[in-house]
Amino acid sequence: MWFKKKRGLKPTPRREVPDGLWLKCKECGEILYRKELEKNFWVCEKCGYHFKMPAKKYIEILTDSFVEKENSIETTNPLEFKGYSEKLTADFEKTGLKEAIVVGEAKIGSHRVALGVMDFRFVGGSLGSVVGEKVKRLIKLALSKKIPLIIVGASGGARMQEGILSLMQMAKTASALAELSNAHIPYISILTNPTTAGVMASYASLGDIVMAEPKALIGFAGPRVIEQTIKQELPEGFQKSEFLLEHGLLDIVVPRHKLKTTLMKTLDFFSRCKSGCASGTKNHR
Repeated sequence: MWFKKKRGLKPTPRREVPDGLWLKCKECGEILYRKELEKNFWVCEKCGYHFKMPAKKYIEILTDSFVEKENSIETTNPLEFKGYSEKLTADFEKTGLKEAIVVGEAKIGSHRVALGVMDFRFVGGSLGSVVGEKVKRLIKLALSKKIPLIIVGASGGARMQEGILSLMQMAKTASALAELSNAHIPYISILTNPTTAGVMASYASLGDIVMAEPKALIGFAGPRVIEQTIKQELPEGFQKSEFLLEHGLLDIVVPRHKLKTTLMKTLDFFSRCKSGCASGTKNHR
């Protein structure tokens, strides 16, 4: 006999793997280590898929400093929509955010800007009364301080729980942007996955420069709704960033790790142009 069985030894306890330590890429199926993914700006190293990222993470990677503003405004339930108040409470507890956008004054390189970043985790990044009001106040901040405006979009569209009050925000934000345009103050819109419906049909598409992350879903109605309406099969990649760039609806597609340097170069350009330049750019308004 080559060995003796030792008696009385307890089996080695099985170590539990913490939840969320590994994530599966939705694009290629690769299993990714969470800490490495975070170091890589939440982008899959294998296929380049851009995971959704919280607003505060965008602020961290894009800015050198940030002072949040308008954080005291909170959403109510004006139409007494069933379950809406509970949904707002649940998303506040989950995200720590009071609404689907964080706004404030930031510094990117040597440039001061008015920055707004949407967060899809809060009611799908939907456009409600408070989101619209915060966007309008952010535009007014850019106007009063004569600094560029940057908004990072991420949204499923207008917030159905607020009905027509939500749809009114489209006109309100667009009219405020018209004032910004008349003052020749540049507006840079950054579209992430997804940016759709009411948000895309209003302030997200009205930038002097419109950027997008790779393979982001961008559009008004969803592909299935469009196909059912027009009774035609849509082209491959329809409503993805690259398709929209090819067809002239975007100015540039920028990988996440290059967003900050691209913003700095764009802001440098506008700074050199001074007052009259913004009106001379290709203006989507």
